[in-house]
Amino acid sequence: MPARILLLTCLAMLAFAGNSLLCRLALRETEIDAANFTAIRLLSGALTLWLLLKLRQAGQPIAGNWPGALALFTYAAAFSFAYLQLDTGVGALLLFGAVQLSMLLWGLLRGERLGLGASLGTALATAGLLALLLPGANAPPLLAALLMLLAGTAWGAYSLLGRGQGDPLAVTTGNFMRAAPLAVLLALALLPQLNWDGPGLFYAVLSGALTSGVGYAIWYSALPGLRASQAATVQLSVPILAALGGSLLLGEALSLRVVLSAMAVLGGIALVLGSRQRAGS
Repeated sequence: MPARILLLTCLAMLAFAGNSLLCRLALRETEIDAANFTAIRLLSGALTLWLLLKLRQAGQPIAGNWPGALALFTYAAAFSFAYLQLDTGVGALLLFGAVQLSMLLWGLLRGERLGLGASLGTALATAGLLALLLPGANAPPLLAALLMLLAGTAWGAYSLLGRGQGDPLAVTTGNFMRAAPLAVLLALALLPQLNWDGPGLFYAVLSGALTSGVGYAIWYSALPGLRASQAATVQLSVPILAALGGSLLLGEALSLRVVLSAMAVLGGIALVLGSRQRAGS
């Protein structure tokens, strides 16, 4: 892999993990609420992506569509409300596990068939998520966990809707610009409960502009240099990076249950991706 592609890929994965860290940090350590965080993240992301699009090629039309924008809004809102109670690593594991499994399920519904290795991997990843959700001392709050699973499913749908839609940066810019007003409407609907402060606003803008807007632009720059299997596999690093960041920066504990669930989920998905790569070679 060329050094430039490797560097861009590493930066993109750090940005994706940074989204989880910034959201959890803002909601735990500042006065900002989940609805305001979502609205400011999407607004600042839309502005940043629009600027990047104009700087890259002036006059290029903005693309995207409303189904994609609705999936993006659902992901961002569920993501924020889930992180009111979830630790960083647990949230990222649920998110990316749901992303990959929802896309696998869609493929099965469309008639794709899994070999033995892929079937075992899917079963292992599903068991890992279920084990994390079972009642117990270290189980995450059920409603928050379900919200994060919804966020992952919505992101999976967003990814599927974006296939073949043209230039990724133009499509993402248009989807962010459509999703941002939906987030503002959500914040207005919860107006009596809204709170914010300077640090909370800063983290929300940083999440939208840097780890979302710039992060997605970096990822799209790296994608042409990656095989599909590489692009899918490398994203398995995000929950690990998020868990390490949460432990080092936020003092969050890594329980044995979370570690074992992560091994099952990430190992299962890696097995699926490895089987696909062998089948396509």
